[in-house]
Amino acid sequence: MAKKSKKYNESLKLIDRTKLYDPDEAMELIPQIAKAKFDETVELHVKLGVDGRHADQQVRGAIVLPHGTGKSKKVLVFAKGDKAAEAEAAGADYVGAEEYVTKIQNENWFDFDAVVATPDMMGVVGRLGRLLGPKGLMPNPKSGTVTFDVGKAVKEIKAGKVEYRLDKTNIIHAPIGKVSFGKEKLFENFKAIMDAIIKAKPASAKGTYLKSVTVTTTMSPGIRINGAKLGK
Repeated sequence: MAKKSKKYNESLKLIDRTKLYDPDEAMELIPQIAKAKFDETVELHVKLGVDGRHADQQVRGAIVLPHGTGKSKKVLVFAKGDKAAEAEAAGADYVGAEEYVTKIQNENWFDFDAVVATPDMMGVVGRLGRLLGPKGLMPNPKSGTVTFDVGKAVKEIKAGKVEYRLDKTNIIHAPIGKVSFGKEKLFENFKAIMDAIIKAKPASAKGTYLKSVTVTTTMSPGIRINGAKLGK
């Protein structure tokens, strides 16, 4: 087992591992446990009582956080003509079509954080499924990244839109800001994404929906949150 750093162990002493914290308590504790010299990202990890292997129990969506994520995302848009111009005007970092498919396939180029495509371009983008899919970058109508309203999609991503989806272990991982945001902004971002996840509960899900909710920073231990205070 890897040895924990001195700073990690110092942070661990500040957390009661037997306690389930109220959300506002957890957000107040975050600046105290963040020991790195850089502005750490605050991460949310939610274990759900669903089975993502079944299509009717998938949990996936996107939300624009009230205070963004603290990170400026580079956006690649697959579009042509007027829609390409619209994407450029909205602030997209890269706009094009087949040439970017070739660049990704041949150069292993991934200098972007999000991908948007107009529906008529999905035939082209589909050729990148095996490359974009595992990285969580494949455009999807459910997350609003397959749309003719490319200007809105780009602006939302730039404003701090976060996608959430189950991984293979039925856990959702998502950033909710930076340590420097402070308690109030982190709490508002946390509440916004948790409300969205709770609202997205599949009708077929049985039993406890929120199995565990944990917040942490890039380099610190996790803080367990009382899911009963959030909803079922």
